[in-house]
Amino acid sequence: MTGDHYFSSRPASLPQPRQVEFSVAGRDYTLDSAGGVFSADRLDPGTAVLLRKAELPTPETAGALLDLGCGFGPITCVLATHAPAATVWAVDVNERARELTAGNAARVGAAGRVRVAAPDDVPDDVTFAQLWSNPPIRVGKEELHTLLLRWLPRLAPDGVAWLVVARHLGGDSLHGWLTDQGWQVVRHASQKGYRVLRVTR
Repeated sequence: MTGDHYFSSRPASLPQPRQVEFSVAGRDYTLDSAGGVFSADRLDPGTAVLLRKAELPTPETAGALLDLGCGFGPITCVLATHAPAATVWAVDVNERARELTAGNAARVGAAGRVRVAAPDDVPDDVTFAQLWSNPPIRVGKEELHTLLLRWLPRLAPDGVAWLVVARHLGGDSLHGWLTDQGWQVVRHASQKGYRVLRVTR
């Protein structure tokens, strides 16, 4: 890919700081955002559907949770506030996104339980009880498949992945591809043109 995208490692655009407000499960969030990251001006509609329709972790949820492609951190912050006994790994190739997520984790009082990392900096021995992602469809199908083939196998044996994909961007074909790879895939919900997929071994 060329140019400055939300999946650039170091966005060249000016940050132009801003804030994004949203509510999930009765809790209000106000997070810092900036230009050069995914959905910088609002909670992405797909992410909103994912957080509304998937089964959020509970206070009893323990272990490591993964927010794959964390952006400025909305999923990370929701997971961390709902699962205070868990550690949330926030992973993104975008350096600016990682910085914002670290700051937002501190804003919600979860700095000590959030590990913000570039993909190659996550230790190989970490497995995840849950994986959450609004995956970067626009990187292209081949790169998307490579991304999922890298991270889904790191689910714990009884782990679950929650993915949201727009139907018109290939949500149903991704469902079929994951099934062909041997994963158990259920279309957990559909709303506003998005598919929420529950993926297990």
